[in-house]
Amino acid sequence: MRSLNRFAEMKRSGEKIALLTAYDAPQAQAQQQAGIDAILVGDSVGVNILGYSSEREVTLADMAHHTRAVRRGAPETFIVSDLPFATYDTPEQAVASAKFLQQAGADAVKFEGAFPELVQVLGTLGIPVCGHLGYEPQHCERRVHGKTFEEAKRIFSDARALDEAGVFMLVLELAPAELAAAISHAIKAPTIGIGAGPATDGQVLVFPDVLGYAEKNFRHNRRYAEVGATMREAASAYLGEVRAGLFPTLANSSSMPADILAQFEADILERRG
Repeated sequence: MRSLNRFAEMKRSGEKIALLTAYDAPQAQAQQQAGIDAILVGDSVGVNILGYSSEREVTLADMAHHTRAVRRGAPETFIVSDLPFATYDTPEQAVASAKFLQQAGADAVKFEGAFPELVQVLGTLGIPVCGHLGYEPQHCERRVHGKTFEEAKRIFSDARALDEAGVFMLVLELAPAELAAAISHAIKAPTIGIGAGPATDGQVLVFPDVLGYAEKNFRHNRRYAEVGATMREAASAYLGEVRAGLFPTLANSSSMPADILAQFEADILERRG
């Protein structure tokens, strides 16, 4: 379901909103089949899929490429795509970047930081915006943000400003649970937590973290599978069978019809003669 109004209705009714990141068509297809409320094509694709050292290396072309893949896998699911680092430094740049991702299949865009003026500019053009406060991977160190009075006051004020500017949703990442709860009660837009406690209006997790791609885990995450171990085991088993001559067998192959084989073998003998 790709209705933007649905998220506000879910907040009003107290129904929790479930998001996951996705970066390719198979991931997106699985999430759509599961009934996920919305998919985030995050700039986390850089460190989780593309092998970059940080989110700052992700380009707009990267985001468009993966947004198109996700849209092909989930044609009926609401998709939010991240504006990558240094692609929304001015209103004009933000508009051009957002339109590029919309053309790739995004229903809405997300950017980090308190820039209500960008929300207003994009909103006047009919481009829905999701905000992102707390830990901002493009701009600050990885830690819980909002544990001091000054930080908590600033994040709360920034959330109110983004809400008044018209964000339809606000991600709160690595923020104290009490702060996230206060923001969730204070603003109209649904809040989506990641490491921000249970009181937000919804949650988002990074799909490779959920699947257990890597051995490292995070406090805010819950692993629902161990796909990384399964991939390693499958690769090792394949290697062993190829080396031992156990794969492939004739059962994995096709055979020529007997009359064609006889004709082919006769032709080979004739050429050798």
